[in-house]
Amino acid sequence: MYAEERQSAIANEVRLRGRVSVADLAARFSVTGETVRRDLAILARSGHLVRVHGGAVRLDVAAVVDEPDLVVREETHRGEKSAIGAAALAFLPADGGSIVIDAGTTTLQLALSIPVDARLTCVTNSVQIAEVVAELPGSGVLLTGGRLRPKTGASVGADAIERLSRIRASVGFLGTNGLSLEHGLSTPDADEAATKRAMIAACTTTVVLADSSKINREELMSFGTLEDVDVLVTDAGIDSAFADELRAHEIEVVIA
Repeated sequence: MYAEERQSAIANEVRLRGRVSVADLAARFSVTGETVRRDLAILARSGHLVRVHGGAVRLDVAAVVDEPDLVVREETHRGEKSAIGAAALAFLPADGGSIVIDAGTTTLQLALSIPVDARLTCVTNSVQIAEVVAELPGSGVLLTGGRLRPKTGASVGADAIERLSRIRASVGFLGTNGLSLEHGLSTPDADEAATKRAMIAACTTTVVLADSSKINREELMSFGTLEDVDVLVTDAGIDSAFADELRAHEIEVVIA
């Protein structure tokens, strides 16, 4: 079967069933999962479906996958997140520099690790992170404003995006729910994706903090490509071949 025929069959399957998985399609067409993911990427770009973690859904049934509560996320991979936050300190700008810190449990660990004598201006969409940085006597904090999402503790939406559009920071530290070669950086919520996209645009350098459970994973909304990422700070659980693929895209991969 030619690729075009397989893609047509996949599009028809999505239209009829509403949802398909990479594993099922790979078995049905006797191809690899990577081949199926490439097919889904092509079909998504042409508007036939929406990619989600593990597969794809029909446009009219695309829905945000339920996210774990903030308290649950804080307890998940706590050790790895703490080490990642500490390792990310290496990318702080010199005293007097400006940074953006995205809301998230891993980026919170970075904020908790910033030396008390640091002199930085921090822009964040997280009240929790703002409170941590505000305790540093030599640093200042600017909140983006916006609508607060209790699920993640992130302020998102038009107000946050407008504030970020007027900012130019040295380094942005972002979290992500997923990172894959084809779908890039992704998260389940559309408003959060748009706000993260504005953060990337506001920063000269983008450092992504993500434990290895987020690697080679895809969520509904993409907010950045691999070309948007300068550095990935992760843990030793990352697949070495995947790390090499990222380095081939000129991303510095730091293992905490």
